[in-house]
Amino acid sequence: MPGADAPYIPPNIRSVFRRSVIAAAVAAVLAVVVLVVLQQALWGVFLAAGLGLGVLNLAMVQRAAASYANRGGSGKKGFAVGSIGRLAVISVIAFGCAVFFRPAGIGAIVGVAVFQFIAAVVAAIPITKEVRSW
Repeated sequence: MPGADAPYIPPNIRSVFRRSVIAAAVAAVLAVVVLVVLQQALWGVFLAAGLGLGVLNLAMVQRAAASYANRGGSGKKGFAVGSIGRLAVISVIAFGCAVFFRPAGIGAIVGVAVFQFIAAVVAAIPITKEVRSW
């Protein structure tokens, strides 16, 4: 049972997060293995790092949304500023990798994009099942 300070996170959101993390981990391992075989190990490392940034972003989104919901929807400005700040930090890290470690650093941006796709697909699966049951 979560403590008094821990925000409540519905079970379906936790399962979407868990499945997204598992899918991202599988994608990272596959990418690293394939890119090592292709002698592009650094691309694989940055792609995996981008997937990790995506996981970090989703974890922070989940915490922020739960905290916002526990406050009853108050503090919209703080929620928006936090979202913009979080996305700015993730973007700066990914673009920094792309600039300082080019061309392989572009893999970080690709990894973040791939994670967003994975998270969207994983989140859509329960919704699709629900719509089909109507």
